[in-house]
Amino acid sequence: MDLVSGALKIKNLILTDMNSNKFSLKLRFGSFKYAIRGFLSLLKYEHNSRIHLVGAIAAIGLGIIFKLNHYEWSLLVIVTGIVFLTELLNSSIESLADIIDPEWNKLIMRAKDYSAAGVLISAIVAIIIGGLIFIPKIWTLINSPAILK
Repeated sequence: MDLVSGALKIKNLILTDMNSNKFSLKLRFGSFKYAIRGFLSLLKYEHNSRIHLVGAIAAIGLGIIFKLNHYEWSLLVIVTGIVFLTELLNSSIESLADIIDPEWNKLIMRAKDYSAAGVLISAIVAIIIGGLIFIPKIWTLINSPAILK
C-alpha cells in the first residue's frame, strides 16, 4: 500500500467513525483502555521507556523523602509527563514509519532521528530540573550537623 492510499483509508475510517458514533460517556470512558494499553505496550516493547519509568519512580521516592512543596511536585510531574509523551510520540513515529517504508529511507531516517532527539532533549531537561530540585536538598542533608554526629 502506498502512502496516498493509506492516508485515504485512514481518512475514510475517521469520517465513518465520526458519523456513526453519537456521543456516549460510556464510550469515552472506554477509550481509556486504549490509552492504558498503549502505555503498557510502550513499557513492554520500548526498553528506554523502562529507564524513564525507573527515573520517575526514583524522583517520586526522593520527592516523598524530601517532602517537596507543591511547586517542586508540579515541576516533576510536568517534566516526567513530557518525557513519557515524547517517548510515546517517538515510538509512534517509528512504528508508522516502518509500516510506510520498511526499507531504508533517508527522509524516514531523518524523521526518526528528529523524534529521538525530542526524547533526548526532554530527558535532559527532566534531569536538569531533578538536579535543581534535589541536589540542594541532598547537599543540605550531607552537610547537616545531625549527620556528622
